[in-house]
Amino acid sequence: MFKFRILLLIGTLFAGMAAHAATIVLDGHYQGKNIFVQNPFSEAGVGFCVYQVMVNDKISTDEINSSAFEIDLDMYNFKIGDKVSIKILHKDGCSPKVLNPEVLKPKSTFNMVKQGISTDGTYTWTTTNETGELPYVVQQKRWNKWIRVGEVPGDGTPGEHTYSFKVIPHSAENVFRVMQMDNSRRPRFSESVTFTNAAIAPVTWTYDKGKKAIHMSGGSLYEIYDQYGNIVKRGYSTDIDVSTLDKGLYYLNYDNKTGESFIKR
Repeated sequence: MFKFRILLLIGTLFAGMAAHAATIVLDGHYQGKNIFVQNPFSEAGVGFCVYQVMVNDKISTDEINSSAFEIDLDMYNFKIGDKVSIKILHKDGCSPKVLNPEVLKPKSTFNMVKQGISTDGTYTWTTTNETGELPYVVQQKRWNKWIRVGEVPGDGTPGEHTYSFKVIPHSAENVFRVMQMDNSRRPRFSESVTFTNAAIAPVTWTYDKGKKAIHMSGGSLYEIYDQYGNIVKRGYSTDIDVSTLDKGLYYLNYDNKTGESFIKR
């Protein structure tokens, strides 16, 4: 994952010149683009602020004695997705600016090769063409909306990778997919996969007014929301304690059913 941090280093810059110095460190993954740096004059007015650049602990041969320079990553023969660590060493009292640090952030580029769900509820998918370590968010279509049910770390390299996640299916037809979100803040979704669960009987429920509890015939994910649409309770259970809820009208989502009502008195 991309990291941006400033490490203060105290020491001798070079022979005959003692001063404080700082280092800008960029950690990320190669995405096929170079880094551009704005390089002001040093505080003393002699020479430029940056005096050395290192890429993966190797001294860069780029020309840095100018007001702006480019860190050429092509020369290192990186492959897309390779880890990159750049250190920009500069003098004290001045501040170089990295103009495009986002080019080292991972992007969501995965292609889905295949996916499926086994009879025991294990969702498996195989991808290729990843270019950064981004998590896969597992989503399930339930109660007329997509809900997040889990997360699996992505490998982040271009080869073929297989992932799995144990889902909690409801009765009848289930629909799942995975999603990634990169620095663009635009989610990328896989195609959905459908799984028909004939092993689980439809869940039924009753409201026990005396005990102020809901009893379900089998374990199920559930949501309870009030008449204004606010979620007030959610989880997985066969028995739901609603004694702490305020009096009023509520709606229950459970199994693959939506909006069944009860009144808490």
